[in-house]
Amino acid sequence: MAGPTVLAFDPWDPAFVADPYPAYAELRARGRVIRYEPTDQWLVPRHADVSALLRDRRLGRSYQHRFAHEEFGRTPPPEAHEPFHTLNDHGMLDLEPPDHTRIRRLVSKAFTPRTVERLRPYVHGLANDLVAGLVREGGGDLLTDVAEPLPVAVIAEMLGIPEADRAQLRPWSADICGMYELNPSEETARRAVRASREFSGYLRELIAARREEPGEDLISGLIAAHDEGDRLTEQEMISTAVLLLNAGHEATVNATVNGWWALFANPGQLAALRADHSLVPSAIEELMRYDTPLQLFERWVLDDIEIDGTTIPRGAEVALLFGSANHDPAVFADPGRLDLARADNPHISFSAGIHYCIGAPLARIELAASMTALLRQAPTLTLTAEPERTANFVIRGLRSLRVTVA
Repeated sequence: MAGPTVLAFDPWDPAFVADPYPAYAELRARGRVIRYEPTDQWLVPRHADVSALLRDRRLGRSYQHRFAHEEFGRTPPPEAHEPFHTLNDHGMLDLEPPDHTRIRRLVSKAFTPRTVERLRPYVHGLANDLVAGLVREGGGDLLTDVAEPLPVAVIAEMLGIPEADRAQLRPWSADICGMYELNPSEETARRAVRASREFSGYLRELIAARREEPGEDLISGLIAAHDEGDRLTEQEMISTAVLLLNAGHEATVNATVNGWWALFANPGQLAALRADHSLVPSAIEELMRYDTPLQLFERWVLDDIEIDGTTIPRGAEVALLFGSANHDPAVFADPGRLDLARADNPHISFSAGIHYCIGAPLARIELAASMTALLRQAPTLTLTAEPERTANFVIRGLRSLRVTVA
């Protein structure tokens, strides 16, 4: 049932952001759903409820397929934010069926098991090259030297973005993703609007170029699908490309640095991994559970729902706490302990339901490639300074991860 505002849950408190997991334990003890006034949301902290609600069609990432803003009791976003919302609202992550179904069906062709498996040699080759560079330098910033360039290059390669243009992709993505934090500031919105305009303009020109000279890339494939009658608008192509870039690297980057920091903080587990590289697959799943890259996923209540005797009305917003669900002792034995050999690990870091991460198989290949390359080429990798968390709560990451290679 609903209770008073939970003081321990404070997504703007650096201490909470540094370690939110004790507060999550308090939330789970309070109940299955807790009203949180500062964000006008209902917090859902337990694994069973988060998992079920991700699949519940009475909730949606959007409500605009059924209701106008006013009908839903919501104020339309400021007109000055329109470039961001146009870009965001036409991507499949924020669409519901039938538009979501149509776009996901087209994009899924680029993420079939066979297609993803064909990328494995490229991913492993790039990971080995990046780690070799880190070793040659005797160390560096694991974030900027390995964690970022690997997934950015892979998704850019899939989309067909020329190598010379890729340096701007990460800054654009970071500015746009700032809007996914809770109650973003006007300055955050201004940066997101600028990045949305610039990124959209760039992709519009790239789409025009691919119409003239098609390639083997995903953007060319989406153009071809449109020409064959699958009716993908240019805005949907642009929004899809941006979503794939943002989602295709943000989680992987943060899972990499969060994971290695967790390993450095648990030297016994790191030693076990170094001694037995066959642990890599289960280690990746456990590290994504242990320090979840995406802490929260928001859904709109399209029709009244009831949780533990509390009715959450249509027009409300629920905050599904992935980080809390992944530490629920009802599902995970001793959840605060890092166990790289954990066999039963139904974490929900890739979401669930119709919005399950389409790139999860590719992300796992990328994470395994970089981890294996580091274990083999840099077996003495050592943390040189305790890293600093970013100020973000929803997208959980680090500002840097400085390491040395003896």
